[in-house]
Amino acid sequence: MYSVTKSIIGTLTAIACKEGLLDSPSHRVLDFLDHRNIANVDQRKEAITVQNLLDMASGIEWTEQVFSIIPATATDVQMAHSLDRVKFVLDRPMSSPPGDIFNYNSGNPHLLSAILTKLTGMSALEYAKAKLFGPLGISDVSWSFDPQGISIGGWGLYLKPRDMAKIGYLYLRKGEWEGKQLLPPEWVNKVSHPTVETHLNGFWYSNFFWVLPDKHVYMALGRYGQVIMIFPDLDVVAVTTGHKGYPPSEFADAVSGSVKSDTTIPADAAGEKLLANKILDVSTDKAH
Repeated sequence: MYSVTKSIIGTLTAIACKEGLLDSPSHRVLDFLDHRNIANVDQRKEAITVQNLLDMASGIEWTEQVFSIIPATATDVQMAHSLDRVKFVLDRPMSSPPGDIFNYNSGNPHLLSAILTKLTGMSALEYAKAKLFGPLGISDVSWSFDPQGISIGGWGLYLKPRDMAKIGYLYLRKGEWEGKQLLPPEWVNKVSHPTVETHLNGFWYSNFFWVLPDKHVYMALGRYGQVIMIFPDLDVVAVTTGHKGYPPSEFADAVSGSVKSDTTIPADAAGEKLLANKILDVSTDKAH
């Protein structure tokens, strides 16, 4: 799912808050990571909070490959080749005070993955199986690890599209699943009402989710069109996977434009049977 992984890390952070393992997103990051003989420590780095990580506003100097940076110089590529990814991120110099500037940084969610492990005694994958994937009935899952056994925070999670949709519906239902409140409602509300402007094509950002306020939609977004898109006003979740990127705003318009009724339409037995047969055909077509 590429960077959809980041949104799952954010979701697990919400669960840790709900369980009282994380007292507040305003908690300072370095308090959890024992400073680890960190380089370039100054007052700005000391001030980074969990919320700064979630907002992609940590202030850590970073250039991300996804924004057309030459791979050899992209910081996320360098991180992927490092023997200790957490230390690599923490050692980076600061480019701005935390909270000042949005700068997309795959190191931020990796730090949060390490913090989750510190708080729970489990990898993010193990914690997710216990507190998120398990309750949602998600069992077919894989997640890559770094050399220290920490679930990679910025990418590396594999889920089936139907299970991606379950994540979307959890947010659509304000964090509730089968009568149980898995996420704090205020967390979901914050995701759908962002405060961080990205200055990227009308997108805003909140808790590792991208938001298009003008289109009343928010999404977990991964490279090459891996998307969980939530439409609260339409009561719709749309999921895509693929190998070619496309403008999410155009996809949002296409989904919104396909909604023909604000109310439940009459039952159509023939149409339901046709749809069921089409889904069966696709699901059993080994060639595709």
